[in-house]
Amino acid sequence: MLRRRHPRHLRRRHPLPVPCDRRSPRGRRARQRGLPAGRRHQGRRRCGRHPRTLARLPPSIRSVAREPSPVTGVRPRTIELDHVSIDYEGRTALETTTLSLDEHRVAVIGSNGSGKSSFARLLNGLTRPARGEVRVHGLDPVRQSRLVRERVGFVFANADAQIVMPTVREDVALSLRRLRLTASETAKRVDDALERTGLAGLADASTRSLSGGQKQLLAFATVTVSEPALIVADEPTASLDAVNARRIRELIRALPQQVVVVTHDLRLAAECDIALRFESGRLVARGPAADVVARYDEEHR
Repeated sequence: MLRRRHPRHLRRRHPLPVPCDRRSPRGRRARQRGLPAGRRHQGRRRCGRHPRTLARLPPSIRSVAREPSPVTGVRPRTIELDHVSIDYEGRTALETTTLSLDEHRVAVIGSNGSGKSSFARLLNGLTRPARGEVRVHGLDPVRQSRLVRERVGFVFANADAQIVMPTVREDVALSLRRLRLTASETAKRVDDALERTGLAGLADASTRSLSGGQKQLLAFATVTVSEPALIVADEPTASLDAVNARRIRELIRALPQQVVVVTHDLRLAAECDIALRFESGRLVARGPAADVVARYDEEHR
């Protein structure tokens, strides 16, 4: 004889009002994870590094997400494009490109509209490929966009686009908010970043009062202060005087992170380890920076 059950809305789920009893669904999940009843999880879910979040990532990605410091060298710094192309409103901005980069400093040169900036924007997900696959240090900028933006810092050609706070110090400190550092740690990182970029004397100055070169240095400070694994700079020396352009070159030369710099400054490009040359949306040259820059300079004299 079948036993008649009460309607679902009249059943008592728990004989006792215990929030995580072993007979409850939450208790079963806790038991499956090896936790005692009453403890659903350990630690806090923060920045995608919670164990359950990591479990959903592919094995090749987990080591990157767990990496405590993006510049420790635990994982090789590799940028990979596999048959990638970009279309804008029916126009091909970047034709099918396949390459792998693990050099420290990468220069990207070419004429205006050649696809340089489109290539750079692929690296942190600002632009999505129409076809192909992009991997930045093992991460997919489309599917793991949040993790990629934690690891990739982008310096825009127009520094005003990334300056949002009223003072220099506040603008640099804003980049550290997601890291949840203590006040003393934040102050130390901000002071170090301002010292590196030569803005220590302007820490309390209004961002509106800065010159174009000082704003570009501030943009570098806001990106480098969070210690990303990769820094992408789009025309960092454009419209700068000789003094500030030299300071930017020295700053890029001293950075421990991998750097991709899109530039028309051939002197800056020649100082890099490798250069990529784009023309009409195609990658036409790749090799030692000094050689690629010399050939490009001869053709455009």
